[in-house]
Amino acid sequence: MIKVTVKLFATLQLGRFEVRDEQFAEGTTVHDVMKKYGLTKKQVLLILINGRHAEDGTPLADGDTVALFPPIGGG
Repeated sequence: MIKVTVKLFATLQLGRFEVRDEQFAEGTTVHDVMKKYGLTKKQVLLILINGRHAEDGTPLADGDTVALFPPIGGG
């Protein structure tokens, strides 16, 4: 098992949480984390692992922090 901190931003927090420490199996990817919380690729525009851009297929390591951001409109 690995310990990962998951951070959700903006609308992704609605009905979920802001920050949570979780235990996952070795080999867990960002996509697996998204799936656990009912998030789709369409809902998540930006993925950061330890402050660096990542893809949803990126495997996670013990102690990683995953930050998930939705598309943000503005002008």
